[in-house]
Amino acid sequence: MADQEFSLPESLALIQAARLLARDGGELGPEAVAALLPALEELRRVRDELASWEPELIAAARAAGSSWAALAPALGVASRQAAERRFLRLRPGGEATAEGRVRAERNRRAGDRAVSAWAREHAAELRQLAAEVSSVDGPGADRLRTALGEDDAAGLLAPLAERRPHLADRHARLADRIGTVTDDADRVRRDAGGQV
Repeated sequence: MADQEFSLPESLALIQAARLLARDGGELGPEAVAALLPALEELRRVRDELASWEPELIAAARAAGSSWAALAPALGVASRQAAERRFLRLRPGGEATAEGRVRAERNRRAGDRAVSAWAREHAAELRQLAAEVSSVDGPGADRLRTALGEDDAAGLLAPLAERRPHLADRHARLADRIGTVTDDADRVRRDAGGQV
């Protein structure tokens, strides 16, 4: 049975036939077992396949603009938080368990919020450094100049980090300052995420 692939309608027909056999009552003999076991195997396969579709469909709905609040009723949960939690639990990821994925996402968001707050507090220093670094031509300079024009100082961190390797030889002092800033931001992120 495991070697044979059925279409979804064929699978459902096999499962339904076994279900009717089980409901029939009476004593079930070896021929019933011969029908029930393959149906159970197929039910497990279909269930696993359908379960893999859910996070894919949720991600597509989110990409199309659906809010967590709009998704909640479709997922059979009561709140936007529960909808997002369901998605995080179902989504395959680096964490071994569903709760681990939820915890990792919460830690990531806490880290992002903490880094954003830290960047707002250090906006003048970050903007000054970004202005100095963007005056040196090279890879990533245009991206840094664009980020410098944005409101969010946290948006400067990634372009600054990208520029660092290109500055190390000829502008070591700037590269060291970028290293200090990115190390500080990483520490803030780790502390906020509860990571060691």
